[in-house]
Amino acid sequence: MTFHDLLCGVREHVGQAHRYAHCVRVARCAELLAMRHGVSSEKARIAGLLHDLARLYEADRLVAECRSRNIAIDAFESAHPIVLHAPLSAALAGELFGVRDPEIASAIARHTLAAPAMSPLDCVVYIADGVEPGRTFDERASLWDVAMDDLHEGMKAVLYHGLLYTISHGRTVAPQTYEAARALGLHPEEITAFAS
Repeated sequence: MTFHDLLCGVREHVGQAHRYAHCVRVARCAELLAMRHGVSSEKARIAGLLHDLARLYEADRLVAECRSRNIAIDAFESAHPIVLHAPLSAALAGELFGVRDPEIASAIARHTLAAPAMSPLDCVVYIADGVEPGRTFDERASLWDVAMDDLHEGMKAVLYHGLLYTISHGRTVAPQTYEAARALGLHPEEITAFAS
């Protein structure tokens, strides 16, 4: 399947112009980050394009489709089913488009909550999703610059910004996101105190 075929397939499956445009922007940003940091640009582009295949599914559908595939659902995911779109999108990438590369699947599955151990490709897609040009928050461009300069520091900065945003808006942070922050040397407790 060519990348053009993937583009057409994603556009048809997602069915919403706004979400499709986001996927294309994430694919392009992931490709640029990958080229800068010696990661497979092809895998980054594909993972970026396919990362949100299930993003527009209703909560009940997310839960049902994950259960039908034996995708584990933890307590946080059960309480916040929207995050299940990440592992489900990884499964759909294989089922719908034949993309079964485990590195691509990992990058798709981890693009929302992160994880304590992230590969460079995981980081590329996580960052690209967080700072693609359609995002309008003030720090977006500076976070992109950090990530282009240093992938590790970029991941750290983007995750920190995401934690700060989530906490300051009174939302619950996933345990695996806290673990990812600690693995990067961040101290979520300090972020919580700062955001309060």
